[in-house]
Amino acid sequence: MQTTEITSERLASSIIAVPPLARNEDLSLNAEENFKIIRHIEAGGVSTLLYGGNANLYHVRPSEYMPLLEFLAEAAGEDTLVVPSAGPAYGTMMDQAKALKETQFPTAMVLPSRGMTTPDGVETGIRHFVEAMGKPAVLYIKDLPYIEPENVRQLVDDGLISWIKYAIVRDSPGDDPYLRRLVNLVDPQMIVSGIGEQPAIIHLRDFGLMGFTSGCVCVRPDLSMKMLKAIQAEDWHTAEEIRAIFRPLEDHRNAVSPVRVLHEAVSLAGIAKTGPHLPLFSSLTSIQEEKVSEAVKDLLAA
Repeated sequence: MQTTEITSERLASSIIAVPPLARNEDLSLNAEENFKIIRHIEAGGVSTLLYGGNANLYHVRPSEYMPLLEFLAEAAGEDTLVVPSAGPAYGTMMDQAKALKETQFPTAMVLPSRGMTTPDGVETGIRHFVEAMGKPAVLYIKDLPYIEPENVRQLVDDGLISWIKYAIVRDSPGDDPYLRRLVNLVDPQMIVSGIGEQPAIIHLRDFGLMGFTSGCVCVRPDLSMKMLKAIQAEDWHTAEEIRAIFRPLEDHRNAVSPVRVLHEAVSLAGIAKTGPHLPLFSSLTSIQEEKVSEAVKDLLAA
């Protein structure tokens, strides 16, 4: 596992894969199947793994957290950067900060919480988390109102943020006044697009973001990396063609559940047996699974 400080060049060098976590029928971690997922992603040229929402770390047992960190550190390749997540509740992330402090992970992402927060309160909570962890954090901006760009700038100016995952969904990604304010206050070279392939071209080309995260990259890491390279080469035609290939599976994720669909898609692709979801999620219906299966087949064949 790579443990060096994260730079803008590192963020731009790879898609940031956001994999699911495979589990046994008793809901314990399935090391063998998770290892298969990691190796499949790495074999496609991806060298950054972010374990967050798709891994459902929102509902991980406190007693499971440290063993999970130890597994991820051991399972990742020597040149692979792994970013675990903490939270979203304040008490949870503060206890998890103590565990993270004892590891070699260069950073950890704070999972965003909806409701029961204020922008100033989130800024304070992030400060407490970083102080307890002893290393800068990844800030995940997913919903509004969560944190204001001015709060973000204060955290960045104080050296508390490693990088920022921006994932506010817009009907038109190019029409985003919040993101425009954010890149005017914070260096866009420390911000990555956090909503997969679909808005990535606009976010990187028009807002200057440094890279993007993806869930579907877990199915076709090689193709997602080709899209990143095309964007960086300003080959917009190729990038658009690849974006369209990923769209059917992303459409199913948006229509049903990004986490649930990806979890099932990795199994349906034959990459690994992801097993059951942690409650409070449930499996796809048979009709949903059939549609996802067709999208997966098309993505693998592309």
